[in-house]
Amino acid sequence: MTGSETSPTFRLAYVPGTTPAKWVRIWNERLPEIPLHLVAVPAAEAPDVLRAGEADAGLVRLPVDRGFFSAIPLYSETTVVVVPKDHVITAADEVTLADLADEVLFHPLDDVFDWDAPPGEPAFERPATTEDAVELVAAGVGLLVVPQSLARLHHRRDLTYRPVVDAPQSGVALSWPEEATTDLVEDFIGIVRGRTVNSSRGRKQQLEEKPRQGDKPRQTDKPQSSARRKPAPAKQPGRTPRTGGSKPGRRGRPGRRS
Repeated sequence: MTGSETSPTFRLAYVPGTTPAKWVRIWNERLPEIPLHLVAVPAAEAPDVLRAGEADAGLVRLPVDRGFFSAIPLYSETTVVVVPKDHVITAADEVTLADLADEVLFHPLDDVFDWDAPPGEPAFERPATTEDAVELVAAGVGLLVVPQSLARLHHRRDLTYRPVVDAPQSGVALSWPEEATTDLVEDFIGIVRGRTVNSSRGRKQQLEEKPRQGDKPRQTDKPQSSARRKPAPAKQPGRTPRTGGSKPGRRGRPGRRS
């Protein structure tokens, strides 16, 4: 382990659309003595922020460079198309890429999808950001395909969205430089994976709670169990108990002596 043992804080980067609030709350409950600082970064810049050591770990979008980063995939998002509320597409509950073939679709420079070929008709220009592309959709000059979390993040009252069932999906992962897997990183991994306090890695408390090797179970003063003697069987009337293995005499009058 390196680094974080002497660091008074834990820095978590997160990209637009991810929601670290739940995990931050659990961190503050379990490790109140170690402040967690959030670092908001654009999706495209997250790898550079982690490489430069400006954050200890990050909630990022896949894929990541597995030669440098460790990553725990968390979930994949539903892909949606953002459209004006009066667009014909809103008549359907969901659409396919073929339904978008004749539509002008914006492909912003910060697009999180790794398209082989973006669907639809290309727009006259590529907007710089997803937020800029949403503004153009509201102007009625094209549509936009994004992860559902980004559609919600840039929500407008005059826009809505529909799922695109056969579009690529964007995966979100917890990622960090593999060579910087510190105790604090392990603690955050435990929180994300739902471990309890006692099962979290890298904490002194866990080691203290484990029984030491060679410890014997505590003995009590009284024996745990004692065998009870069975009571002797009751004598049955009219019968002579056997003694010494000899056969009982015949009942009746004794024979005469000669």
